[in-house]
Amino acid sequence: MSRLSLLVLSALMIVSCNTENKVKLDRKVWQWPNGVAAPVCDTQHKVLTAHGDTRLDPYYWLNQYWLKGPDSSKVVDYLTKENAYTDTMMSGTRALRKKLYDEMRGRIKEKDESVPVFRNGYHYYSRTVAGTDYYLYCRKKGTLEAKEEILLDVNEMAKGHDYYALSGFNISPDNKLLAFGIDTVSRRQYVLRIKNLETGQLLSDVITNTSGSAVWASDGKTFFYAAKNLVTLLSEKIKKHQLGAAETADATVYTETDPSNYINVSKSRSGKYIFINSEATLSSETRYLSAETPEQPFKVFQPRTKNVLYTVEHQNERFIVVTNKEALNFRLMAAPLDKTSSENWTELLPNRKDVLLEGVDVFKDFWVATERKNGLIQLRIHKLEGDAEHYVDFGEPSYLAFTNSNPEYGTHQLRYNYTSLTTPNSVYQYDMDSKEKKLLKEQEIPGGYDKQAYVTERLYATARDGTKVPVSLVYKKGLVKDGTAPCLLYGYGSYGSSTDATFDANMISLLDRGFVYAIAHIRGGQEMGRQWYEDGKLLKKINTFTDFIDCAEFLITEKFTAKEHLYANGGSAGGLLMGVIVNMRPDLWKGIVADVPFVDVITTMSDPTIPLTTNEYDEWGNPAGKENYLYMKSYSPYDNVMAKAYPNILVTTGLHDSQVQYFEPAKWVARLRKLKTDKNLLFLKTNMEAGHGGRSGRFTSLEETALAFSFYLALEGIGS
Repeated sequence: MSRLSLLVLSALMIVSCNTENKVKLDRKVWQWPNGVAAPVCDTQHKVLTAHGDTRLDPYYWLNQYWLKGPDSSKVVDYLTKENAYTDTMMSGTRALRKKLYDEMRGRIKEKDESVPVFRNGYHYYSRTVAGTDYYLYCRKKGTLEAKEEILLDVNEMAKGHDYYALSGFNISPDNKLLAFGIDTVSRRQYVLRIKNLETGQLLSDVITNTSGSAVWASDGKTFFYAAKNLVTLLSEKIKKHQLGAAETADATVYTETDPSNYINVSKSRSGKYIFINSEATLSSETRYLSAETPEQPFKVFQPRTKNVLYTVEHQNERFIVVTNKEALNFRLMAAPLDKTSSENWTELLPNRKDVLLEGVDVFKDFWVATERKNGLIQLRIHKLEGDAEHYVDFGEPSYLAFTNSNPEYGTHQLRYNYTSLTTPNSVYQYDMDSKEKKLLKEQEIPGGYDKQAYVTERLYATARDGTKVPVSLVYKKGLVKDGTAPCLLYGYGSYGSSTDATFDANMISLLDRGFVYAIAHIRGGQEMGRQWYEDGKLLKKINTFTDFIDCAEFLITEKFTAKEHLYANGGSAGGLLMGVIVNMRPDLWKGIVADVPFVDVITTMSDPTIPLTTNEYDEWGNPAGKENYLYMKSYSPYDNVMAKAYPNILVTTGLHDSQVQYFEPAKWVARLRKLKTDKNLLFLKTNMEAGHGGRSGRFTSLEETALAFSFYLALEGIGS
């Protein structure tokens, strides 16, 4: 899961507000269909007991499709009825959805091309063809004037599939073979295939049930990959494959025995070492092997230790280590190639109370540290010769920058991306010697997007315990802060994942209709350092939810909006956030959209056969312990639905979701429908062909966004 971040350092107006050009809202009362009966979910008596506590779960049976149980068809029938109900009730928004879809699609450059990346003698890039959903992956040898080779045409490959995703694009060291993973179900169970780039033919090698990527040894005939457990879908073995051999002949080189750890295999940028990485929330362990000797066993770099995380890269005659060993905000270390245990590490960058070290990019003559200070990303360039250091000057105080696409070990050119709430994603090339930067490409927004027409701010809400919580906002120039504007507040706040204020072209459709879009940088993320995360997980998880509510109250107090115009959105763990806030403060919201929400916390975390459960004990707690059980029960959305009034709610899920199983949101909606005392809207929309990430393709996914946006707009009475 990738984590890029932005927070502005002080309350900042990028463009001044011109009250002479006021945003005007044309509202009317939206007419929803009358007399349409909502589906009623059957109940089956189920008693769950733990620690002397009893929970009744009448909708527990909805897990039968996942278990391939006797009620599988009954589950599909119920979900289909919920879809039909949503479609009927939302039928009046079809024209609006079509308009929104056309707007959003119109902001996508149909014929586009990525900035080429040079690696091992070739320029690699992807491009799109007008009217198509998927990408073509291409390369040119030596120069950009050379003949184009189309490596994969995903539009052709995806024909006949409702869902199609590729992963792990990896070229062999001799440039002749391409390994890649294919998922046609959206459960992140990839089939590995190998393509001969000289003949254009697929090899006979077919490896099933993998994480989707392969790492080549130097011989170009051997590769390593992660194999998944068929039940939990966790990667639990690293295997070695020889080209031409049967999958059943693949040797297991590592088996993870701790089900709370994620594992993967990677390669150093230098190309000299292969790493097996095993990581849980609180500890990690790396094994390493020379890429020249794939027949040899892997060696342990540093044995796992409780509460110690570390990652490893290779640089010349040493390894570079990022670790939190005796360093809350992480520090940078170096280790000899032949003495890798922690007692031999020497410090390159110390732990700093006000700076979080997020990671490091290692090159032959440089290392580049990605740091976060006061929520702001900074790139620290260190040149080995003379130990000279400097920071990249980004030229303005509000931005997100992150290193990207830097495969060449010997280069002095750093590639990084740059964006903000009003600046489309931009790709820069930075000379680490001369400090010169060059804009290679800014995301083109067809239709005449003008970033000067929008305002962005970064403010601080005061949480109930006195903590200052950053809030990033963007809105159309001319907004009058009198409490009448509609506002969409987004939040996540889990896993130490920082939610950054980045550009979203789709959001223009709401901003141009008078919406304020706000991001609450709540605890549980890592925006303000590692402690920000520590204060929003396990037995402090309640801070995540109360921070979000306090940010909403702040927006109302500052007259950006009012309860009657306030909407909230979050997905996955952010969907848990949505479930909690509607239980805690149902009066605060006009409408909620909860995407693939994790809402049945105790039941899921009590079942180690459910994908991801065991990996996340250190995030949520293990309910086998009474203290954790009772704490989780105190906020679990499904367990805290009561007979009271709730706001308008749209819930989305995917039948094949491997991250949050479809039955969690389905059960939640069924219980809400049974107990809620209001007449507000409650919709469940299940994508019957997709999983956690929704639909695949550039354009088809916009239909889901248009549905959510039309839900907000219809509730707000904005129909055009």
